Amino acid sequence: MAETNPSGDNTLLSETVAVRKISWLERFLGPENYRIVRGLLKTPASIVGFLLIFFFILIAIAAPVIIPPVNPNDPYKIPRDGYKSEPQPMGAAWKTNAPPLPFWWKPIMGTDKWTHVFGTSQGQYDVFYGIIWGTRTAFRTGLTVTIITFLIGIIIGSISAYYGGWVDNVLMRIVDIFLTLPLFLAALILATIITPRIGRSLYPAIIALIAFGWMTYARIIRGDILSIKERDYVMAARVIGVKDSRILFRHIIPNAIFPTLVYASLDVGNVVLNFAALSFLGIGTEIGFADWGQVLSFARNWITSLDVYWYIIAWPGLTLVLYVMGFNLVGDALRDVLDPRMRGKS
Repeated sequence: MAETNPSGDNTLLSETVAVRKISWLERFLGPENYRIVRGLLKTPASIVGFLLIFFFILIAIAAPVIIPPVNPNDPYKIPRDGYKSEPQPMGAAWKTNAPPLPFWWKPIMGTDKWTHVFGTSQGQYDVFYGIIWGTRTAFRTGLTVTIITFLIGIIIGSISAYYGGWVDNVLMRIVDIFLTLPLFLAALILATIITPRIGRSLYPAIIALIAFGWMTYARIIRGDILSIKERDYVMAARVIGVKDSRILFRHIIPNAIFPTLVYASLDVGNVVLNFAALSFLGIGTEIGFADWGQVLSFARNWITSLDVYWYIIAWPGLTLVLYVMGFNLVGDALRDVLDPRMRGKS
């Protein structure tokens, strides 16, 4: 029987070593970011969500081409075809104050005259114009409120968790006070108060939603930082004298921010819903401003006749649902990729 030589070369080991080819994208993004991107692109829900978001981005960018504004100086003002209260049906002829014809109209619609594609609402506001230009309003309000509340919440929650003690107690009690107030009701009251002072525009509703929308971000980031700040690499940085600001923003927040990012992606749709609700109630923007909530508000007096005038609420409502669904699908998929323990949970 041949003796084995344990000190000899192990050719079997060298033959079984797996070598994985690293793509240029993984080198560029890094292993963790590449895993996140790859997970999002493999999830059917996120693919549908990204397609919906991309669709609305195209509409927002191409709004002047899809339906040119009647007044270039005020493109968000929905043009009116008269002043009578009864809505006009889909495809009705546009008689007065029609926008310029875009290049695509005659080849697709087969006519050289404007028609109301989705009909008109009460007051003869064109529904199609309100939906197309309202897409820009949705992105402006949703992203502005989400980004600002995200930054405020991150700063307050990070400072509270990192320093602890009386700083944590004071900041968290402020957060608790704000959390006791119902978001929509508080935003409604604040927007109503500041509208006469700064005028009717997007800003009253945006300011109100920011003022009462940052607390959840602060709570989430605080909980994650409390666990991360006690880890060895943070303690080592403190020992060698690294500044608190560098430890917080270079080492702690990048490792604790993912759950907060997931909430932010889900919150964009909620912000747009809340803004549309405020606009529906007549808070903030002027009457006739291109906003989905405003377009829906024109249907209030015709709710009992939706069997005839269904289009005045169906098209803006469907648009709002698809927009919110796109961000929610991406947020759900992002949550599953970043935290496998939450997979399949709503």
